[in-house]
Amino acid sequence: MKQSRYIWAVLWFSIGGLICSAQEMVYTGNPDVSFMNARDLAFNGHRTEARDTLEQILTKYPDYTDVSSLLAKTHSWDGNYDTARKLLNRITSVERENKEAWIAAINNEVYAENYTIALGLTNKSMLYLDLDEDLLQLKDKIIGLIKGSPAKEALMVPDTLETINYKNRIGVGNAFDIFDIVYDPMVYSSIEYRRETEAGSIIPRINYSNRFGIRGLQYELDFYPKLSKTFYAYLNYGYSNATIYPNNRAGVELYANLPKSMEASLGMRYLDFNSSRATILTASFGLYKGNYYFSLRPYVTPRSDGPMSVSGSLLARKYLKDGENYLGVTAIYGVTPELRQLRADGVLLAETILYTESQQLLFEYQFTGNKRPNVYRANLGVTRQELTFEADRFFWAISAGIKYEVKF
Repeated sequence: MKQSRYIWAVLWFSIGGLICSAQEMVYTGNPDVSFMNARDLAFNGHRTEARDTLEQILTKYPDYTDVSSLLAKTHSWDGNYDTARKLLNRITSVERENKEAWIAAINNEVYAENYTIALGLTNKSMLYLDLDEDLLQLKDKIIGLIKGSPAKEALMVPDTLETINYKNRIGVGNAFDIFDIVYDPMVYSSIEYRRETEAGSIIPRINYSNRFGIRGLQYELDFYPKLSKTFYAYLNYGYSNATIYPNNRAGVELYANLPKSMEASLGMRYLDFNSSRATILTASFGLYKGNYYFSLRPYVTPRSDGPMSVSGSLLARKYLKDGENYLGVTAIYGVTPELRQLRADGVLLAETILYTESQQLLFEYQFTGNKRPNVYRANLGVTRQELTFEADRFFWAISAGIKYEVKF
């Protein structure tokens, strides 16, 4: 009797735990916005994170065809052909005239090198889509594959017909700081070119500043190499002979895409000033949650003649219609080397700036144009920072900036 009661108690607790777990996983976001975010993640190589979001949407909207189709395509791109086949078969068996799903299903068989099956699917799709031009071209290419024509990667019809994968961007930005005491307004400008390659993104950049009455240029190069499906890296080098910039700056960081839409990294920054040098250790932890993204980043600067400097930032973003459109806020404690608050006594930058007390709140808004592939970003922030030449005395600064990018 006692044993029976014990078994029933265990069962009830187990059922209660399953119910609580299911309730925690209920999707409550906007399915259209989440789908656009997932699509952006998928086409930028973050397919694991994209699948997490797509699967969450389907728990509440199982008949959302576009979501199921994109989920299938991410599996196909990663070589999970059987999983993709099952998902796409469900769509095409119900939505007979869904051209995008048919093309994805055909391409999935070509990726799997099942050319005869792919040809059969092409013939079947044209029963419902008549003699569609894209399908006719795809059929000719599959016949060529069967006969031994060039590599299949060159023959595929795009899985998402309306998506244009831009490989290049040119961006121009301008910003300024206004202070309540001591300093005159400071101006910052930059121009950069971004190129997407098979190895990763390459971004050469020229920075211009007018600070302390001195003008100067800095030349930078960023590289984001793709190491595997899980790992990618960040490499940076900057040079300047102007006194208002570090002579040399370098950065290296390793990023890992983790399950459950998480990302983590570990790296360092190096700043070579006129009179001193600084090595800064950093890391980050990011989380995608529905239409939101959160990121925590600490900075630790060791010091041989005193206590180390600890600073950090917390970023929160809400994505709107896709990954290019968002609202964000960043809270910063301490001086971070990623930003431009390297202001010291006189005109020279110095390592001591990393040990001053500082707080900053920064708001940002990025949006895209209606018809042309343009991206606009605006930011507005307020900073409270200790004067380096007078301890416990602080200044206030208002920062504002805009950036314009065109994709082609």
